[in-house]
Amino acid sequence: MSEARTTSYSRVSLGILASGTEANLLGNVHGGDIMKLADSTAGAVAHRHSGGPAVTAAMDEMTFLEPVHVGDIIKTYAQVNWAGTSSMEIGVRVEAQPWGDAADAPLHVASAYFVFVAIDDDGHPRPVPPLETETPDDVRRQREAEIRRAHRLARKAEIDRGREE
Repeated sequence: MSEARTTSYSRVSLGILASGTEANLLGNVHGGDIMKLADSTAGAVAHRHSGGPAVTAAMDEMTFLEPVHVGDIIKTYAQVNWAGTSSMEIGVRVEAQPWGDAADAPLHVASAYFVFVAIDDDGHPRPVPPLETETPDDVRRQREAEIRRAHRLARKAEIDRGREE
C-alpha cells in the first residue's frame, strides 16, 4: 500500500473565460459545459492523488445554484474527499465572477461529487494511496463522502435485488 497523501497534495484549481460557444438558448453557460469543466478538474485531482490514470466512474451529485453568464470567469476548486482501495470521491466547487469587475465577489454557482477509479495499463482497477485529512473541513468532507458512498452502495444493492426477483 502506498504512503498516505494529504488533501492538499492533489488539490487543483482550473479557470476559463466563458464564451458564446458555451451559451444555451437562454444566453447562459450550458450546464453540460460546467459539468465538463468540473469533471476535468476532478480528473486532474484523481490523477495526482492516485499517481496515474483514473477514470470517471460516477457523478454522485451536481447542484446548480446560480446561472453562469457568457463573459464570466469560471473557476473550479477540487480535492479528494475520500479514498478507498481503488476509488476516490472528488468534490468540486464552481465559482463565477464577471470578468470586467474584480470588485465583485466570486459567486458559488455549483457543487459536484465525482467518483473516480484508478486504472493500470490494462484498464483494471489499481490501488490508490490512503487520504490523510489536514483540517476539520477535510474531516467533515470525508465523513460526508462516506455517507454518500454508503447510499450509493445501498441503492445499487436494492436495484440488484429488485432485478433478481
